[in-house]
Amino acid sequence: MAGPGTRSCSLSGLLPAQTSLEYALLDAVTQEEKKSLVYQYLQKVDGWEQDLLVPEFPEGLEWLNTEKPISVYKDLCGKVVIFDFFTYCCINCIHLLPDLHALEHTYSDKDGLLIVGVHSAKFPNEKVLDNIKSAVLRYNITHPVVNDADASLWQELEVSCWPTLVILGPRGNMLFSLIGEGHKDKLFLYISIALKYYKDRGQIRDNKIGIKLYKDSLPPSPLLFPGKVTVDHISKRLVIADTGHHRILVVWKNGQIQYSIGGPNPGRKDGIFSESAFNSPQGVAIMNNIIYVADTENHLIRKIDLEAQMVSTVAGIGIQGTDKEGGAKGEQQPISSPWDVGFGTSGLEVQRDDILWIAMAGTHQIWALLLDCGTLPKKNELKKGTCLRFAGSGNEENRNNAYPHKAGFAQPSGLSVASEEPWNCLFVADSESSTVRTVSLKDGAVKHLVGGERDPMNLFAFGDVDGVGISAKLQHPLGVTWDKKRSLLYVADSYNHKIKVVDPKTKSCTTLAGTGDASNISSSFTESTFNEPGGLCIGEQGQLLYVADTNNHQIKVMDLETKTVAVLPVLRSGNAVVDGPLLAEQKTVPKLPKSAPAIHLPPVAASPGQTLEFKLRLDLPSRTKLTEGVASCWFLTAEGSEWLLQGQTPSGEIESISNQPTISLQVPGDCLSPEAVVSISVFLYYCSADSSACMMKGILFSQPLQITSAQPGCSAPVELKYVF
Repeated sequence: MAGPGTRSCSLSGLLPAQTSLEYALLDAVTQEEKKSLVYQYLQKVDGWEQDLLVPEFPEGLEWLNTEKPISVYKDLCGKVVIFDFFTYCCINCIHLLPDLHALEHTYSDKDGLLIVGVHSAKFPNEKVLDNIKSAVLRYNITHPVVNDADASLWQELEVSCWPTLVILGPRGNMLFSLIGEGHKDKLFLYISIALKYYKDRGQIRDNKIGIKLYKDSLPPSPLLFPGKVTVDHISKRLVIADTGHHRILVVWKNGQIQYSIGGPNPGRKDGIFSESAFNSPQGVAIMNNIIYVADTENHLIRKIDLEAQMVSTVAGIGIQGTDKEGGAKGEQQPISSPWDVGFGTSGLEVQRDDILWIAMAGTHQIWALLLDCGTLPKKNELKKGTCLRFAGSGNEENRNNAYPHKAGFAQPSGLSVASEEPWNCLFVADSESSTVRTVSLKDGAVKHLVGGERDPMNLFAFGDVDGVGISAKLQHPLGVTWDKKRSLLYVADSYNHKIKVVDPKTKSCTTLAGTGDASNISSSFTESTFNEPGGLCIGEQGQLLYVADTNNHQIKVMDLETKTVAVLPVLRSGNAVVDGPLLAEQKTVPKLPKSAPAIHLPPVAASPGQTLEFKLRLDLPSRTKLTEGVASCWFLTAEGSEWLLQGQTPSGEIESISNQPTISLQVPGDCLSPEAVVSISVFLYYCSADSSACMMKGILFSQPLQITSAQPGCSAPVELKYVF
């Protein structure tokens, strides 16, 4: 469609006009004023002599949820289109998805709106289509998604942040861009007026786009991403959080389903089992035919009465809360992303299970819900139904402290109670600090058990190392369960794909089962494999360990006496789906953005056998921080002189901007050329201080080498400096 009066351009071409619009919108009082301003803006932008056009999708890209590849200038003509530039691990991108879902429920492609997800990977593993397929399933993305593995569109348009929305008119002409999350009202305003404006001019077409949902091509499976599992110690039953199907299953231990509650679609509804609805439930706890559920994405605690066959809400208001103190009655108290629950006892009297402990991942705290009148350490008598913070300041930290409110957690995701002496504590799987911590039930003191490191601000001290205390390393553990019979703690070391065992007396942490490969083999403990196990529980008087093997969509049964692993054969149901296997991580070097600076360094003399060192000295923009959970990284290349890198470490991670790595390169003893150029590509992933938007900056350093036969000597590290 591009003709003589059009041009392809970057987002910067929109900036002056859209900035003026947004300032005017700040001064507007009524909704009618805002609509009028946006309409006038569109008249101005649509009247430009030259359209700001997006480039066509490159040929050969992989597509999901479509019958065939989509063309901007063939298939999208006559539509208002949203390009959602996202990457599946970005929490801000995930937070934006409900806004897009709501928009899709309001306007269809027949109304003239289409959303296209442009997946622009942050690091190489995210380029793998099967990994993107898993995310499309997990987050229920039903619009077309293109795997722009080389970030071609990202670079052409000079996108700089995840997420970024680019809104197009019916000629492929750029109209608006929105950066970061939290713009729902503005997004709806822009889309509604754009559809009206172009309908008034007869430019909207009601043709349908060929949608073919990926999930519809998959075989059925009874479970989808099960997050947690618990045992009913009175009857021979398990309770499973079938997270991906948004339901709770109660099954007999032979795998037969007794009750299926909620699902298969997300929702929020109390009432009888057949009408109730959950949204990605995680933690479950059962006692006396009552199940409590951490209804994570509804930000609620739900209660399931198996005798009355009714579901009710006991904590939360259904909207993500920011309160870090609490104290209101449960159903009036906002909470944030509860991830696990467990029973406990108030005071130090006889065991009566009158408290529900909550791992509140969203505010990085441990909370309590009073199931009866009772007390907590350093608290007066509390009324039944009170929901409040027990430990954790709310700051995302790995901070231990004798004062519970001064301690810091980092997305606590698993809980287990050891009420007997000498333990008398909560064990906590603190996922983002990669630690297991304890919280005293006597005074609330928070202590370290295994994993992590001493610096409370370092949330990157992860690994896969058996050891004692701080020398042991875990990676994003999501579950813990206490074995009272043996006085041992079992840990779902999720991102290491292992089950580990901790002796709290000696603080030793060792691998119990799993090779570390993300696959699906049930055999002996030493040969079995898991894929991101998220929860576990102990049953049969300590003989069996049940594991929610999340990404394998199964419940595994570990026999602690015979040291073997089996699969629980849950009865199939026809409304379930499961994604395909994940591929191994790709070790390709990502492309730098077009805007990335290229620094050419002065030549350095080097000798065969000499080790050169390059010290990174990069400064981020003010009021920003490295993105947690996403690895900033560096790569070594030597185009045309690949012999230079044989046996070298070609890449690495940047875990802290205050302690950047030194990159070593040993010149080979046999050099094939007296001259070579080594390139260091650096990718920094960072967020604004309020974490509302994620960004990436890249830079390329080119270092010429002049190789001489002189004896190798000591040389100062080459400093790679740049201020973004």
